[in-house]
Amino acid sequence: MKAASGQHERHHHYLAAEDPVFARIIAAYGIQDPFAWHDGGRTGTARFPALFLHVLSQRTSAVAAFTLYDRTAEALGGPVTARGLARLGPSGLRSIGLNDAKAACATDLARAQLAGRIDVEHLETQDDEEVVATLTAFKGLGTWTAQAFLMRQLQRPDVLPAGDTALHTAIQKNWNLPEPPTPGRTRHLAAPWAPSRSYAAALLWRSLVPPGEPYDPKERALRAARH
Repeated sequence: MKAASGQHERHHHYLAAEDPVFARIIAAYGIQDPFAWHDGGRTGTARFPALFLHVLSQRTSAVAAFTLYDRTAEALGGPVTARGLARLGPSGLRSIGLNDAKAACATDLARAQLAGRIDVEHLETQDDEEVVATLTAFKGLGTWTAQAFLMRQLQRPDVLPAGDTALHTAIQKNWNLPEPPTPGRTRHLAAPWAPSRSYAAALLWRSLVPPGEPYDPKERALRAARH
C-alpha cells in the first residue's frame, strides 16, 4: 500500500492554510511522507517483522535495533517470522542480545500471532484507537510503538504521537514557547491539525534538522552505513 502524491499534497495544503508555521516549514523542506519506512529492505512488505523491528527500536538507537534484527534473522536462517520467534523463545532471543522485556514481548506477540489471538498482517480492519489498544495489550509494547506502526505500516493520516519528546521540542521551537508542551497540551494544540496530524508530525520532526539532512533515525543509520 502506497499513498498517492496527491494525498500528500492535499494534507500539506490543509496544514499550510491552517497555520503559517506549517506553510513556512513546507516552504523550507518540501512535501514530507509520514509513511516512509526506512528498514534497509529487512522486513519487505510483511507487517509482523516490521512490528518486531519497531519493538527492537524502543529506547535504543536505530543502529542497535538493526543489529539485533539482523542477528535474529541470522539465528533463524532466513526471514523473521512469528513461527521463528516463537521457536527461539525468550531465552533464545536473550542470547542474541535482546533484553528481558523485548524478548518477552516479541515471544508473546509471536505466540499470539500463531494462535490467532492477533493478526498483525490484517489490522487495517480496526480503527486507530483499536489498533493501539490491540498492540499495547502486549506487555512491553508502548503507545508510541503502536502509533509508529499505525503511521508506517497502516499509513494512517491522522496519528498524533502526543507523548513523543522530539515532537514537543519541535512544537516549542516553531511556536516559540517558553518550554516544551506536555502531552495534554500537545493534544490541545494539535486539535486543529486533524485530520492531518501524521503529516503535521512529519513536518515538525523534519524541522529539527537542516534541509538536506534526514531526520528519521533509521534513515540516518542507513545513510551512515553506506559511507
